[in-house]
Amino acid sequence: MLLIAARVLLILGVLHVIFGLVRFRGPLLQAAAEGFVGRFGHSDTRRLVFWFIVIGPMLALLGQVSLQAIERGDLVQIRTIGCYLLATGVLGVLAFPKSPLWSLLPTALVFIAAGFGWLT
Repeated sequence: MLLIAARVLLILGVLHVIFGLVRFRGPLLQAAAEGFVGRFGHSDTRRLVFWFIVIGPMLALLGQVSLQAIERGDLVQIRTIGCYLLATGVLGVLAFPKSPLWSLLPTALVFIAAGFGWLT
């Protein structure tokens, strides 16, 4: 179960970037046409685009680090990742109740349980 959760994080990260590039193609092309640098802070839409796409590599990195921790059997790191996921999920759900951040909560619990050795 933990291995699946880690792979899902990695895949979600990649899909976040791909979806963001496709879904927000227009604002990205506009920003590029304007020189790209400094073109994302003046519009709510462009800020959304930036953060939506930037979270992708972070999710992929988290998935990759998780896979390496699983391979090493590093329960402390697995548990730590779970705690960070839980904190992010709780904060995200409180700030945006109708968001997909709810998915972090069960994922976090899988990591925490595995980090304590309750899941194998």
